[in-house]
Amino acid sequence: MKILVIIIVFSISFSSCQESAVSKINPSKQTKVSLSQVDRPTDVQMTFDATEWDFGEIIQGDVVAHAFEFTNTGKDPLIITDAKGSCGCTVPEWPKAPIASGEKASINVKFDSKGKKGKQNKRVTLITNMVPSQKVLIVKGQINLKED
Repeated sequence: MKILVIIIVFSISFSSCQESAVSKINPSKQTKVSLSQVDRPTDVQMTFDATEWDFGEIIQGDVVAHAFEFTNTGKDPLIITDAKGSCGCTVPEWPKAPIASGEKASINVKFDSKGKKGKQNKRVTLITNMVPSQKVLIVKGQINLKED
């Protein structure tokens, strides 16, 4: 009896899977999309004078700053949606308005060495409308302790 029930269940399951998904498509309900309605990739490119800044040797507690200069060398406006330092000691400021093609701008970064010592290598990650969407800037240097 159990075998008969198992056979019936399998045969019902198997027969219900015979209908293909293509046969279930109703052509009258399909949405037509033109190429102008499809998102196209943006032509945005940040070209930096330099993506790395070595602040050299400083004394613990010093605050240093640098402007990473760049140009939008793409054809579309560049939008920077966010910029984050790898720690609270590295604080970026960035343009909030779109940067037009050919326009120059800068990412201003402040580094606070309070509580730090030795070699430092910090990252600032920019989130943009480029592909790929992230761009990384490097801030590095040596922090020496104050001599008494």
